[in-house]
Amino acid sequence: MIGVIIVTYKSAPVIVGCLDSLLASEGADLRIVICDNASPDDSVATVRAWAETNGVSIHETADPDTQGPDTMVTLIHAPVNGGFAAGINHGLRYALEDPRCDLFWLLNPDCEVAPGTAAALARRAEATGPFALMGCRILYREAPCLIQSDGGRIRRWSGICENINRGADPAHVAPPPTESLDYISGASVVASRRFVDAVGPMPEDYFLYYEEVDWAARRGDLPLVMCDDAVVHHHGGTAIGSGAVNRRASPLSLYFTYRNRLRYLRRHRPLILPMAYVAALARIAKLPAQGAWGEAKAAFLGLHQMPPPRSVRDTVSPEARPYAFGSAKANPGRTGTDRADDMLSH
Repeated sequence: MIGVIIVTYKSAPVIVGCLDSLLASEGADLRIVICDNASPDDSVATVRAWAETNGVSIHETADPDTQGPDTMVTLIHAPVNGGFAAGINHGLRYALEDPRCDLFWLLNPDCEVAPGTAAALARRAEATGPFALMGCRILYREAPCLIQSDGGRIRRWSGICENINRGADPAHVAPPPTESLDYISGASVVASRRFVDAVGPMPEDYFLYYEEVDWAARRGDLPLVMCDDAVVHHHGGTAIGSGAVNRRASPLSLYFTYRNRLRYLRRHRPLILPMAYVAALARIAKLPAQGAWGEAKAAFLGLHQMPPPRSVRDTVSPEARPYAFGSAKANPGRTGTDRADDMLSH
């Protein structure tokens, strides 16, 4: 059985498409756990209405540590938006208590899956043996003729994460060999129970971005793998303004990207920090020439681990700001058992 973990935040416009696609999955037994990160919109009401319309059993709870009835969907109400990883960890804690689940599929709410994707993931997991994280081919929802990600790698000296085969035609590009992978995109990633038991929860102190990169770096000897015949379509950055097809990244996205890149490198690759800093500064310096002054300011402040500009701070609810910007205690992951500080291939 696959436990599907979805974190919603202002996801009302997209979550129905995601759930409809999961409901249409063929050849796999799914249990869906949705953690709503205190959405101010109609995300929760939309999920409830979808379940009622489709005759899907649903259990709602504010306690991810207590198992409820055996329903197809569980909706967890987080009291505050503690960030992407915090929501994932709520869902994981709940799903881990179900002994039938040995795979945990972390899926963004703005993703839609092909009918055979879940079954393909299960087959690949069974055929692979022990593994850490599994990825699939992610296509742009707005441009399905373009690949968004075939897994990810980290540039050797700058620490920049890049999606493999991004922008390529899926009909003409093969998925990458597994040994070339440094991480799997958090938009759609399957974690094995063995991996979660070994390394613990996803680190929560990033709030947004680099959580899945850090998680993958803790994998030890467990490999990253790709499922070549699994396909997911991803809108991309619907709630937070990540860069997508013909869309510039938002100040919010840039602030956390630059802040968390250095945070990750300090933890896992401290020797390249000086070079990564210079490379980041050079990229930020190009933004004003594109008329992106607000984006440049946000990126600069994030790079220097400084408080965000108002344009970024005001997009985060007052209750969530301590988690986003540093005054709340966040789980950094199981750092005491890191076996992979230098396992990334740079």
